[in-house]
Amino acid sequence: MANQWLKSSFSTDSEGNCIELKRVGDSVHLRESDAPDTIVETTPEKLLAFLKGAKAGEFDHLI
Repeated sequence: MANQWLKSSFSTDSEGNCIELKRVGDSVHLRESDAPDTIVETTPEKLLAFLKGAKAGEFDHLI
């Protein structure tokens, strides 16, 4: 499982709606499955802050 891309069980392969993440050393990489060469790198702490905001509904107005 180490260094493999992971995606949410809520993502759908048929529509290409997949955000994938993986841990690389001390960072976390994010990409869209339909654009695998574009990778965003962040820290676990920044990802945690984002996930807490998402769980609290802070970004719901964007969808």
